[in-house]
Amino acid sequence: MTVMRQTPENAEPSGPIPREFAAVMRPELPSLLKEMAAEIVTAIPEYGHLLEGPNARVIKIGIEQSIATFVDRVAAPTATTALRDDLCRRFGRFEAYEGRSLDNLQAAYRIGCQVALRRVRTVGRRYSLSASFMLTFADALFAYMGDLAELSREGYVQALAELGEEPDNRRRRLLRRILGGTAVARSALAELAEHSAWPLPDEVTLVAVAADTRPSRSALDRDILLDFADPEPHLLVPGPFTEERRRSLAAALQGCRAAVGLTTSLSEAADSLRWARQTLALTDSGVIDEDAVAMCEDHLLPLWLLGDPALVNQIARKYLGPLAGLTPTQRARLIDTLRIWLTTRGTAAQVADRLGVHPQTVRYRIRILDRAFGDQLADPDHRFATEIALRALHLREHGDTAHRPAPGRTTADGGARLEHRRPPSSSRSGYEV
Repeated sequence: MTVMRQTPENAEPSGPIPREFAAVMRPELPSLLKEMAAEIVTAIPEYGHLLEGPNARVIKIGIEQSIATFVDRVAAPTATTALRDDLCRRFGRFEAYEGRSLDNLQAAYRIGCQVALRRVRTVGRRYSLSASFMLTFADALFAYMGDLAELSREGYVQALAELGEEPDNRRRRLLRRILGGTAVARSALAELAEHSAWPLPDEVTLVAVAADTRPSRSALDRDILLDFADPEPHLLVPGPFTEERRRSLAAALQGCRAAVGLTTSLSEAADSLRWARQTLALTDSGVIDEDAVAMCEDHLLPLWLLGDPALVNQIARKYLGPLAGLTPTQRARLIDTLRIWLTTRGTAAQVADRLGVHPQTVRYRIRILDRAFGDQLADPDHRFATEIALRALHLREHGDTAHRPAPGRTTADGGARLEHRRPPSSSRSGYEV
């Protein structure tokens, strides 16, 4: 049923409520707001997270503005409602973006109305207000609640049109439930999946899509769940990730920047999406060299080593600390030498060949490294941690060289050189740090 919304131009919004009553109502507003929020959260626990999350300030301002506007229009029937109207529409848009119906929001409006009426009855006894006044106030309040609900519905419908989706967003709601941070019983998921006409799979693969690119919906398989309203758009591919599914997805993602996570059990879907987003971030930063769609399974080492940049810095600070006092140039040369020495276990000549320096230079550098690190490189655990730090720093600075040749000549065993080669000279002393 469509509610005819009253505006300052077309009606007396609050009926014959004396304007002086606004002065009685204003002191009640702060405690009334708290009481409304508490009862709404008790009845709709999902809203409790919203009132503590990143959008809490906007939500609280919206509630305050809705209450204050009612009082303002009692005092001045022609008072503007522009801010209230915008905030109510934003509430509706938010519900659409979250993949929910308007049921919870409408219930919240009803609860707020009930709390307000209860408070007015208390105030009425205090000021000996007549029964007819109370009925008039209740009528005005219910009409006002209808205005709020209609404004939110307008925002909801507008958001759905922008998203190109039908009002029934069960599948997007199902996807968000699967990826939710709290444990959800499989029976509850199965029920929601049944209502969504989507068979619940045992395995899934999540796909992260760059925010500024979008695959064609019509090109995606019908059983793929998607959420393009999220600031970080993503897809869920059900079932085993077969070669046929891989080809189909690659075609649908043509022209998009995306990353495909690892196939996991349904309960680990959030991990798959996290890895996909990390892979996409490494692609955007140039660590992973992919033109369009990156496969997480092809870049497991960079994902592991660079999964926590702050921790990488701490590991490097601890295990490469003996080189901290050197100049940046000396430190860079010794780090390159140490990395190749530890990862190849090669001779001084082989390391020199990889670095493009004289073997005597490598021997000199190794003696410096031995003195700097002492027993650290002899201990297996410390040597392993040092190698992790070296590999992580190299990946961050030079990108993933596992799937593309680096500049320079090719070694005899087919590997790519990591640096440009500078031919050694027998006339040089070779002692270069």
